[in-house]
Amino acid sequence: MQALCSQCSTRIQIDDSKVPDRRFKVRCPKCQAVMDLPGRGAEPPAVEPLRGDAPAPPAAAAPPPGPPPPLSPAALARRERAESSPNDALVALSGPVAAHLQQALVTLGFNVDLVDDIEEGARLLEQGVYEVAVTAPTLPEPGKLETLAQRMLRLPIEARRRVFVILVGEDFRTADGTQAWAAQADLVVHPADAGRCEHLVRSTMAERKRLYQPLVDARRRIETS
Repeated sequence: MQALCSQCSTRIQIDDSKVPDRRFKVRCPKCQAVMDLPGRGAEPPAVEPLRGDAPAPPAAAAPPPGPPPPLSPAALARRERAESSPNDALVALSGPVAAHLQQALVTLGFNVDLVDDIEEGARLLEQGVYEVAVTAPTLPEPGKLETLAQRMLRLPIEARRRVFVILVGEDFRTADGTQAWAAQADLVVHPADAGRCEHLVRSTMAERKRLYQPLVDARRRIETS
């Protein structure tokens, strides 16, 4: 589900699985304005065509997408490594902030890849190579490819649930749960706090594991029954 802030026009992505059946409120992560949104059960009003209106012509079918380009040798090596080591993390940032978060994840026992090729990193995420993804919630530039944050929002629910997402941005208050929920992230970090967020990453990962453990246990019982 997408929402557009009426105050600052920030586009907010909301995980469909978290949208309730009734109307609910969301706070804009940028300007903090509160929006009242329709729930899952609300349907848009039907619009009847005026008399004499000709039916709209059917939309032309989009051409089927071509095959994705092959992965680079480095990406293939990452995928092979992931088969034997599940603790792999992807950091799609640059500068001191990337270095701080990379060090925090290394200290927590992760193999960390710093990537410049967003397309390749997104495809490896879709293939389940990475357990953690760190990036910024930047909007795409006209004529350019989607950002990694947007690609992650389009992951299937099961694939998205396997990835611990950390978003870094100037508009975030570090560890703010409301902002994390609105941005569909597990943890949000202000760049100024990147050098001292190791304990936050550790504790948030532990809490996330505790929340998802009943689901993991139920799935395991189904698979073994």
